[in-house]
Amino acid sequence: MMDVAELTPAEARGRFREGLRTPTAGWCRGWTQANLLAVPRELAYDLLLFAQRNPVACPVLDVGDPGAVSTGLFGGDLRTDLPAYRVYEHGAAVADVGDVRDLWRDDLVAFLLGCSFTFENALLRAGVPVRHIEAGTNVPMYLTSLPCRPAGSLSGPMVVSMRPVPASLVPTAVRVTARYPAVHGAPIHVGDPAEIGIADLGTPDFGDPVEVRAGETPVFWACGVTPQAAVTASGVSFAIGHLPGHMAITDARDDRFQVP
Repeated sequence: MMDVAELTPAEARGRFREGLRTPTAGWCRGWTQANLLAVPRELAYDLLLFAQRNPVACPVLDVGDPGAVSTGLFGGDLRTDLPAYRVYEHGAAVADVGDVRDLWRDDLVAFLLGCSFTFENALLRAGVPVRHIEAGTNVPMYLTSLPCRPAGSLSGPMVVSMRPVPASLVPTAVRVTARYPAVHGAPIHVGDPAEIGIADLGTPDFGDPVEVRAGETPVFWACGVTPQAAVTASGVSFAIGHLPGHMAITDARDDRFQVP
């Protein structure tokens, strides 16, 4: 089998369209991954404002036209070309599905938001291990006690992703990821998870737990699942997002979002 890291975005999207369901960490090395959230047109301004007010957690990479199923960064079909989707009604997650063609509406506006998977290859090149890639699992993600700044009808907590980093490499991880501000940038917290309201690293709210070994420090980055948490907290009538960790693989290169 071909190494999934060597696939092009179009090849990966074709596999997902054919029914493959898998987290996308480590896929399509060098190509930018993105979070998807599609909301009704009347909510699109609130979501755009929410993202503008919370740019570290919700960095906007692209926005589609109402009803559009592709964007300038994503040349595939947003209804079929992600490995899995989460559907919300009145703030509740009501279904996790592999295809949303029957649910897509002409008034939906699709937002693509930066994803920290984009900087993981840079971490690996710098010698920083990425445990969930090593383990072949999904990244662990957690709801925090950190409130986002509200916008219109949207409010909610920040979501973070966590990667255990050897203590000596934490400065390297900070330096490397700070060069990717459009995909969450530097960590928002290092160390004790309780300080940001996380009671147990072994029970993530999304994704899979990973081992934190002796000599390692948990490092937390803002996560693009944050607006889905706002959808839940705000009781949004209808929305479609990606299943956390199952991203939209775009046609943009990672280095497009890297700063000197």
